[in-house]
Amino acid sequence: MRRGSRVGQAGVTLIELLVVVVLAAILMSIGVPSYKYVTNSNRMASEINSLLGDLQYARSEAAREGQKVTVCVAQSTSPTSPSCAVSGTATWQNGWIIFADVNNDGIIDTTKDAVLRIQNAFSSSDTLVANPAISTITFNRDGFAHLGNATTVITLNDSVPDTTYARCLYITQAGMMTTTTNSSDSNCT
Repeated sequence: MRRGSRVGQAGVTLIELLVVVVLAAILMSIGVPSYKYVTNSNRMASEINSLLGDLQYARSEAAREGQKVTVCVAQSTSPTSPSCAVSGTATWQNGWIIFADVNNDGIIDTTKDAVLRIQNAFSSSDTLVANPAISTITFNRDGFAHLGNATTVITLNDSVPDTTYARCLYITQAGMMTTTTNSSDSNCT
């Protein structure tokens, strides 16, 4: 080797570094919005499925125990003194209570009615509203739901006024329950 000659070069040039930064920025601009969609969509699906699962549980308990089981909007979810919201309250995002309604009055009587499950309020600011406005759903031992109407729709909306994430839970008097999204059901808004 000759003295003073260069053997190799180490490091990256400024141009190479800028190209990598630009590519990373492009990938982030594509990935972040889709990540937000996935996280919002999963949160909304989890919230509506939580209510659906609890309603199915109440229906099965009514059939298993041979008595009426009521799901009501929670006024208080305190384990020591749970209470239902006043009749006609349509906002289910504040939580709900499932109890064996021995005297069929839709009110928790701690001396007679057994509280089966308590769901606390959502940690998000999503809304879960029943139409028509009902605060209780009672299942009889045959699995039929006492709703007052033929079908009740409970709609879950994101805190942002965007119907993309909307989910609807349909409940019939026969006790059948289905969920839909805005993309598959244009009435779900």
